[in-house]
Amino acid sequence: MTISSQIRSNIAKTYLLMAVFVGLVIAIGYVLGYALGYGSDFVWIATLFAVVSSFSSYWWGDKLVLAMSGARPADRKRDFDFFTVAENLSIAAGIPKPKLYVIDDTAMNAFATGRDPEHAVVCATTGLLTKLERRELEGVIAHELSHIKNYDTRLLAVVSVLAGTVVFLSDMFMRNLWWGGRRSRDDNNNSGGIILVIGIVLAILTPIFATLMQLALSRRREFLADASGVDLTRYPEGLARALAKLTQDKEVLEAATNATAHLYITNPFKGKSYSAWFSNMFNTHPPIEERIKRLRAM
Repeated sequence: MTISSQIRSNIAKTYLLMAVFVGLVIAIGYVLGYALGYGSDFVWIATLFAVVSSFSSYWWGDKLVLAMSGARPADRKRDFDFFTVAENLSIAAGIPKPKLYVIDDTAMNAFATGRDPEHAVVCATTGLLTKLERRELEGVIAHELSHIKNYDTRLLAVVSVLAGTVVFLSDMFMRNLWWGGRRSRDDNNNSGGIILVIGIVLAILTPIFATLMQLALSRRREFLADASGVDLTRYPEGLARALAKLTQDKEVLEAATNATAHLYITNPFKGKSYSAWFSNMFNTHPPIEERIKRLRAM
């Protein structure tokens, strides 16, 4: 599979997942609103709440992540390869050089954040900067710059709003059902009772499905960033070798949290990898072995 076909395939699958996700939010909002007697107003109220609550994390999320990670601004002399690689690849990608930060930790990892290329950040650990060869470092930084160029952080912010909306809708439905009751009691007819049962089932299952969709999109963007990064370096083996070294590194990144784990190029917790399909569905990252296989097939 060529680099361009990898990129096209991942973009198409992303659009498909987004369409399904938006359809899910609309459907769950309509059914739950109808079951409670609120109609379409239910989904608009919940969507507004989710958007407002997510606004601050989208606007100031990069500063929050850096503070949580204990990252320091990179120093040009001290982190020379980091600076020069980021500068060269930013020119190749046609985006401004992001702000560079370093986490003083011997574990190997890196992430990108920021709402757009003009307000972007790339952060790497000292372990990554010292243990990778320059061509391998280029592969990792190209991957992170691709996340920025592809607006992955913005996309995942939108996905977070959608997932948050589904969770809020389900929670509001259950609270109204048990404590507030329905606005219009028309359970005497069969259709009202059926809709109510469907609403309860959806309120239980859709938060799980929304989480799975969110994780699937996150994994899909990792594949896309791999392919886009190789499009910058024209050297798939650099990133493949870097990922292989990251696999061998068993050190847990202490600065990582559950809230930031999905940002990193690989799982920072180094948890046991399960091959079962139902286990992989709950992973924030695709299996590294699969990523290396795709890279070496380019």
